[in-house]
Amino acid sequence: MKTRRDVFQAIADPTRRGIIMLLAVGALTPNAIAAHFNSSRQAVSKHLQVLSECEIVRQEQQGREIHYHLNADKMQEIEKWLEQFKQLLAKRFDQLDRVLEQLKSKRK
Repeated sequence: MKTRRDVFQAIADPTRRGIIMLLAVGALTPNAIAAHFNSSRQAVSKHLQVLSECEIVRQEQQGREIHYHLNADKMQEIEKWLEQFKQLLAKRFDQLDRVLEQLKSKRK
């Protein structure tokens, strides 16, 4: 049974973020991905497994090789969540600005 991983846990790792950046440019084999990191092919494969389980990347068999592709739809889900968070923060900063302006005008 496959464990369902949290997408934010997956992107928290700097190596996995690096893999995502590489795959944003184009599909790569595990060996091609591993060549960009100072870690073993097995370590990169484990990172790819986590990203696959989160559906951030998908595999495609091409002859004898597997190519990994970035799943743009999953990245858009992450972006939607981040956008909601940014809007919430912007609202709070606006409220803080109003409070600071009120405090300034009371001092005058």
